[in-house]
Amino acid sequence: MTTYVITVPGTFTTGAGPDTRARLSRALRPADPHTTRMGNTEDLDVLNVNDDNTFTLRLTVEADTGPHAEEEARRLADSALRDAGLDERTAPLGPAVITGIDSEIH
Repeated sequence: MTTYVITVPGTFTTGAGPDTRARLSRALRPADPHTTRMGNTEDLDVLNVNDDNTFTLRLTVEADTGPHAEEEARRLADSALRDAGLDERTAPLGPAVITGIDSEIH
């Protein structure tokens, strides 16, 4: 198994206040990239929100392959959004992409 850092972009179509952002961050905590060597080095946050209500989720996922990691990240993101009271209309997501691989292989 390899640890992947996956980036998932999205947009809050109705805005997202501090309470919603806090609930979303809590729901994503198990996938926080700070638990990887890259996250500590790059200071990757699990949730970044821009002034225009676009956002980026950065998640860590254990998987055998890149495509499986991307699928798992989407599943985690969808679940966390639902836990925060959001759905595909209020926070549509873009395609998940691999932005880092944290492996013990040298």
